[in-house]
Amino acid sequence: MDVLTILPEADSDDVAAQLADEAAVRCAQLLGDAGLRPTRHRLALARMLLMGDHRHVTAEGLYDEAMAANLRLSLATVYNTLNQFTEAGLLRRIAADGIKSFFDTDTSVHPHYYLEGEDVLVDVAGGLAFSKVPQPLPGHEIARLDVVVHLRRKRVM
Repeated sequence: MDVLTILPEADSDDVAAQLADEAAVRCAQLLGDAGLRPTRHRLALARMLLMGDHRHVTAEGLYDEAMAANLRLSLATVYNTLNQFTEAGLLRRIAADGIKSFFDTDTSVHPHYYLEGEDVLVDVAGGLAFSKVPQPLPGHEIARLDVVVHLRRKRVM
């Protein structure tokens, strides 16, 4: 049901408030379904991450966004929350360069480009197809498959 049809005569502030409440309820439901208590910080970060378009974020980048939105939390809280969301299956961690981790809101298996020197992670359009995947070691199973293709700008001569 469309919120605008529920409140046809409401002013834009009322509609914005109802949309915000609806997003908070959806975030609380997502966190609860993932087995996480919907704390104030988790709800705020979930709204930033899970209520918009698909994105790749770093802890530092999300912290900067939170500060710009006047949220009072520490960088450690952002790291802890991102790790909790990842463990709960709400995010996927991609270690693109061996040092910095990106957190992907699309948890499906899909490959990425990492733009070296630009520190940007981008989905590979169309995905990849593998004709053969290696067998796991005895007593193990494949938990996930991460493919990151590193790109750098061509040097102009």
